[in-house]
Amino acid sequence: MQILRGLYSPDTQPVAITIGNFDGVHLGHQALLAELRLAARARGQQTAVVIFEPHPREFFTPDQAPARLTSLREKLQYFSSLGIDRVHVCRFDARFAQMTATDFIKSLHEQLSASFVLIGDDFRFGKGRIGDFALMEKVAAVQGFEVKAMHSVLHDGVRISSTAVRAALAAGQLRTAQRYLGRHYSMSGRVVHGDQVGRKLGFPTANIQVRHPRLPLSGIYVVQVHAQGLGVLQGAASMGVRPTVKSDAKPTLEVHLFEFDQQIYGKHLRVEFLQKLRDEAKYPDLATLTKHIAMDVENAKEWFAQHD
Repeated sequence: MQILRGLYSPDTQPVAITIGNFDGVHLGHQALLAELRLAARARGQQTAVVIFEPHPREFFTPDQAPARLTSLREKLQYFSSLGIDRVHVCRFDARFAQMTATDFIKSLHEQLSASFVLIGDDFRFGKGRIGDFALMEKVAAVQGFEVKAMHSVLHDGVRISSTAVRAALAAGQLRTAQRYLGRHYSMSGRVVHGDQVGRKLGFPTANIQVRHPRLPLSGIYVVQVHAQGLGVLQGAASMGVRPTVKSDAKPTLEVHLFEFDQQIYGKHLRVEFLQKLRDEAKYPDLATLTKHIAMDVENAKEWFAQHD
């Protein structure tokens, strides 16, 4: 899969394009991408996806922006696994935010050689978010390319969206999130050095680098971890600010892997969240914290025993 920056491509061959934020790459997104592949195949073209980084709401209202479901790296990995040929990552900054909807549409055709554009029926774009399917269709008729709208994907009457996935995760409803995503929710990152508190308490953890301050879930979870060269490992994870040992701390993802004692600093891990055990809590002392960690580990092992 080719990754390009901005609305530019050295390839002038016609392509089939879709546009969006694709946070989570949920089943609605997957249906859109499948439709794009079919359209591209019918026309003998490659597929291209245009995304924005950061998310526009992170640019305009960073304090009110939604929690990230997927990092840019994770998003690109999902696109690759779904057979996308090319991804254009557009830096969303002050200059990009001033681009009119009409100029954006023209750029798709003139700079990216779009001959077919597929968008969600509710997708809005351009300065002031005035661009919609009707405007896309109007400009496309003049520019000479095809446009199609993709209707929402529903599950039990609920529209599958990034917002719905976030709501499910925040409520600890991992099975609901799994149904919307078509897979277990996961986070990935490199193992970095921590403060060794878990090791001192008898439960060493792999500290996963978390790049975004707003996270879609918190608490204690049963997890399975995918690591290159190590296979799939079982464990219990804490996602939160560790109130017993820290004050005003940044969110941290810590994973205790069962029967595992290898040095894995620098390795890239993907952590799948299988079941929520409880919310994060502040305890009066480390002894009480240690007692609850031991209970969490036993409960996680019991969960695996029942779901083997």
